[in-house]
Amino acid sequence: MEQRRNAIVKLVDSQGSISFSQLKAAFPQVSEMTLRTDLKALDQAKRIVRIHGGAKSIEQVIGTDDLLGRRMTRNMSAKEQIAEKAVKLLHPNTTIYLDSGSTTTALAHAIPDESYLIFTNGLSCAMELARLTAPTVFVPGGTLNRYSMSVCGIQAIQEMRMVNFNMMFLGVTCYSQDVGFTCGVEMEAKLKQTVLHRSEQVAVLMDSSKVGRKSTFTICDLPDVDIIISDGALQPEFLEECRKHNVTVY
Repeated sequence: MEQRRNAIVKLVDSQGSISFSQLKAAFPQVSEMTLRTDLKALDQAKRIVRIHGGAKSIEQVIGTDDLLGRRMTRNMSAKEQIAEKAVKLLHPNTTIYLDSGSTTTALAHAIPDESYLIFTNGLSCAMELARLTAPTVFVPGGTLNRYSMSVCGIQAIQEMRMVNFNMMFLGVTCYSQDVGFTCGVEMEAKLKQTVLHRSEQVAVLMDSSKVGRKSTFTICDLPDVDIIISDGALQPEFLEECRKHNVTVY
C-alpha cells in the first residue's frame, strides 16, 4: 500500500494535476474504491490535494514545490552548492532581497557577518539571518503562508515599492520555455515582480529539476533576469536559451 501511494504522489507531482481517469489508467489492477481511499489518505497527510475528479500537487495549490519542512531535506547538496555560488556575488554595503524558499534559506545560512541591508519575506531566511550582527534585516508585513513560511500580500508589495535593490535572489517553483518562471500563488508572483522591477540585478536560484515544468502564475521571462545559479546539471537546451538572452549561468 505504501509503495502504491508513493507512486501516486510521484505521478501527481510530475504532472501537476491528474484526473481520476488518468489515475485509473496508471493503476489498472487497483479498484476504484482503493484508489479513492488512497487519495483521501494522501490528502489528509498533505502529500497531495484531492479535488473534484482527481488530484493536484501541493505545488499547484500553495505555490511552493512542497511543504517547506520537506523541501529543506530534499536535494540538500544541490541547495548548498547553489548557496556557495550565490554568496560569492554579495558585496558589503549593498541592499539585497532574499526571496522565500528552501534554497534562499540555504543562502541565508551562508551569508557572512558583514554590512548589508537585507529584505526578506521568508521567515526561515530571517531566522537564519538572526545569528548575524552586522547586517540590518527587514521583514515586510503581510499575510503568512504557513506552508512556505513566508509573508506576502498588498502590504508587502506596497513596502517593497519604496525600496531600491542592488541584488535580488529570486526563488521560483518552475521554469518552462513557453510560460517563463512560475509559482503557484498570485500574490507571491506579484511581490516577486515588484522587487524584480526595483532591482539592478536579478539572480534566480534554481536547481535543474525545476526546468521543463510549469505552475499557475508567471513571474517573469528568461530575458528579465541577469543570472541563473544552479547545480551544474542544467539541460543543454536551457543553457542555449540562456546564452541567447545573455543570461549568465553559474
